[in-house]
Amino acid sequence: MNVLLVHQNFPGQFKHLGPALAAQGHRVTAISMRPHKPLMWQGVQVLPYQAKRGSTPGVHPWMVDFETKVIRAEAALRHAQKLKDRGLRPDLILAHPGWGESLFLKDVWPEAKLAIYCEFFYGQQGQDVGFDPEFPVTDTGDACRVRIKNLNNLMHFEQATAGLSPTYWQASSFPADFRQRIRVIHDGIDTELVAPQAQARFALPGGKSLGREDEVITFVNRNLEPYRGYHVFMRSLPELLQRRPQAQVVLVGGDEVSYGSRPAEGGNWKDKMIAEVRPLLREDQWQRLHFVGKLEYGHYLSLMQVSRVHVYLTYPFVLSWSLLEAMSAGAAIVASDTPPVAEAIEHGRHGLLFPFFDQQALVERCCELLDRPELRRELGLQARARALEKYDLKSICLPEQLRWVEQLRWVEQLR
Repeated sequence: MNVLLVHQNFPGQFKHLGPALAAQGHRVTAISMRPHKPLMWQGVQVLPYQAKRGSTPGVHPWMVDFETKVIRAEAALRHAQKLKDRGLRPDLILAHPGWGESLFLKDVWPEAKLAIYCEFFYGQQGQDVGFDPEFPVTDTGDACRVRIKNLNNLMHFEQATAGLSPTYWQASSFPADFRQRIRVIHDGIDTELVAPQAQARFALPGGKSLGREDEVITFVNRNLEPYRGYHVFMRSLPELLQRRPQAQVVLVGGDEVSYGSRPAEGGNWKDKMIAEVRPLLREDQWQRLHFVGKLEYGHYLSLMQVSRVHVYLTYPFVLSWSLLEAMSAGAAIVASDTPPVAEAIEHGRHGLLFPFFDQQALVERCCELLDRPELRRELGLQARARALEKYDLKSICLPEQLRWVEQLRWVEQLR
């Protein structure tokens, strides 16, 4: 087949699937808004493009998100037309529709089948919106904003042959009439690469090196923000550092916003929570708290391998790769009892869960694991076994994804 991959930040979730399709002999092309020159990447021809304009000043606030998606979709449309003029005829378009780029590609290639990566369908209640009482929804128009935010999804449903979702809970967020077209297959974790390593070392910015002999507590976000429980974790630290005088706490993540919004008073969540918590810490405790920013992958992997307890929180939202990578590395997990975390971790078997807002329970779970090395070892072993059993890239996820793509050849005849 001729396969076209569409992802604003390619390769994204197609990091493994794209090269695997190319290795099977398919002609694989990708379009992306990442600013680089055309290149051949692991058998995939990557052809970048850029939008020609930005958002309209003063546009209705409920429409900002959708207008941005339409601008990107138009840019992808113009790029696609040029590629068609040069002879590109995809049989299958596999797209992450989250940024809108694939909205109009069927207008260029109406004969192509469109399959979409179904990461999340926004709900007005019962999911991320209104979950955190610290940030209540006070505007009755917010439900309207959320409905408009789903316009992009709804317009894709009209065109898409099938969908792919990484977890059952994320798939369940989609409307029933489209959910039946979604296959649940996780992106996959390379458990050979992300594996326990007794000799691993992690170098802190100041030169200090941490190893398995150290009491290392880790917390990882793409960006440090409430959606991933940064505020809850930070507020647990005064007691946690008091009770664990040898603990070294390492926080990974930037100070931008991936989800939600910035603090109402401006600035960023990282600094806001530091300002709140720092006065509650003695200087020696503060010195055991390490903000390391965003890490190069190999450095991050070393941190997961030296982690004695890994803490993960999330609103009911998209599941982070970092949780499954920590499990694959054999870390003992303390995580919020929120979907889809509970889909990956059974409490007491693969890790310890706690109610998202219960800071005391978070501290108790961490101390329990740090005090009980045999329990910690057993949960780490079971966490890795879970990653191997359910999320292994090479033996489970990638083969299932490839079979799913092959089945798309015939899906119209089967439906």
